[in-house]
Amino acid sequence: MNLLTQLPMPGTLLVCIVGAAVLVYAPFLLVGVARLQIGYDMSAPRKMVDKMPPYAQRANWAHQNAFESLTLFGPAALAAYVTGQTSTTALGAAIAYVIARLLYSVFYILDVPVMRSAMFAVGSLSIFTLFFLSCRTALLA
Repeated sequence: MNLLTQLPMPGTLLVCIVGAAVLVYAPFLLVGVARLQIGYDMSAPRKMVDKMPPYAQRANWAHQNAFESLTLFGPAALAAYVTGQTSTTALGAAIAYVIARLLYSVFYILDVPVMRSAMFAVGSLSIFTLFFLSCRTALLA
């Protein structure tokens, strides 16, 4: 964490975008393990979800949700970059998003819905914060 706070803000935003992209595939590792255990069906890999153990099904859903969330975080972080955000609020929002998304997947896989929802809220608030700061800067310039 200390490394991220010492990088210039554009570097932090880039590391957070890359980190969020990597986190999309982290839950999928468990899906891959489950697919190997039940026998991989190359002709219908999506149908295999119903045959997987519950933890692997949740990992698959966490993986899918990570894609959905990244489609909002990426533009929010890029907007922060383009508008030159350097505040600790923007820095905190970008870092909080990545941490929240990591914990979101963990809580989803472990089936802790209240904490999963809390991490979803933190991630969403982080995205909103980056968009808000960026729009405020662009409109007041």
